[in-house]
Amino acid sequence: MKHPFKVGLSFGLTSGIITTLGLMVGLQSGTHSKLVVIGGILTIAIADAFSDALGIHISEESENKHSSREVWESTISTFLFKFIFALIFIIPVLLFELFMAVTISIILGLLLISFFSFNIAKKQKEAPWKVVVEHLLIAILVIFVTYYVGNWVSLTFG
Repeated sequence: MKHPFKVGLSFGLTSGIITTLGLMVGLQSGTHSKLVVIGGILTIAIADAFSDALGIHISEESENKHSSREVWESTISTFLFKFIFALIFIIPVLLFELFMAVTISIILGLLLISFFSFNIAKKQKEAPWKVVVEHLLIAILVIFVTYYVGNWVSLTFG
């Protein structure tokens, strides 16, 4: 797999899933509004995808070891993967009641992270369970923290 594609996929998938799940969980626990959650997902898919793509662009440029073409390929692939993986989570919200949609999204997101982490570990000849557990713990921490922040905002300002 070419470096720019690997950068875009690994960063876009991870950031797209964790950021979107955190946002969804926080907004759902704080507002219980399907409309707000849909708006949040669309905002993440657009604004955060552009932001992350620019971050990757600058990071790749700062390494001073990639061609201009590789930098732009990394930028574009990061945007596309972040956009796609963020937008995936709008499907359950459109099809199910909000709590169920968020639950389905969490399961889907954790499965995708597990699968991707397992493949990374295999390629690096590391123990897959260690890599999968490490990445899942970080994702689960984000989910718990954003849930409680959403509740706190709702109780404090709602």
